[in-house]
Amino acid sequence: MTKLMFYDLETTGTDCTVHAIHQLSAWAEINGAVVDKVNILMAPWDGAIIEPVAMEVAGVTEELIRSYPTPLQGYGDFIRFLSKHVDRYNKKDKLFLAGFNNASFDDRFLRAFFERHNNLYFNAYFWSGPLDVYVLAAQYLRTRRANMESFKLFRVAHELGLEVDQARLHDADYDLHLTRQIYRIVTGLDPEI
Repeated sequence: MTKLMFYDLETTGTDCTVHAIHQLSAWAEINGAVVDKVNILMAPWDGAIIEPVAMEVAGVTEELIRSYPTPLQGYGDFIRFLSKHVDRYNKKDKLFLAGFNNASFDDRFLRAFFERHNNLYFNAYFWSGPLDVYVLAAQYLRTRRANMESFKLFRVAHELGLEVDQARLHDADYDLHLTRQIYRIVTGLDPEI
């Protein structure tokens, strides 16, 4: 049985030591089928730095994200989601983390999120060695890369023929939808459009 967790985060900046997650979207996929989804909004932790440019990119305001449920509530919701799909006491039952550029960004924030809530069992839920769709797409598109303006999520999706709603970009749940579609194309599960 293959279990993946496609996920995406929206954060208050780029440094997981001083910035916080304000949106966490995750889809559990078992044997190629999405079996569960969660989209968690949470306020930044007390003292987290909130960069105005990060708010602008995500299309939210500091006032709005401060009105979200507490990070502790978001953490609890996420652990309940994970617990439905992983027996953390079974060393052979884990999820592969899958995202777009997650190996160098999202995974660090997710691990810091666990640590901030005194959970040292990150590796009980997830296999080491994430499935980074950014890297997989780079391999798939290597002969076309020179002609692409950038390698951002929406550009890669567009290059693969996917329809992209520009107004919805940087919503973690929508970005996750695009990421999974890209994954299915670059791994040969679905044909390029």
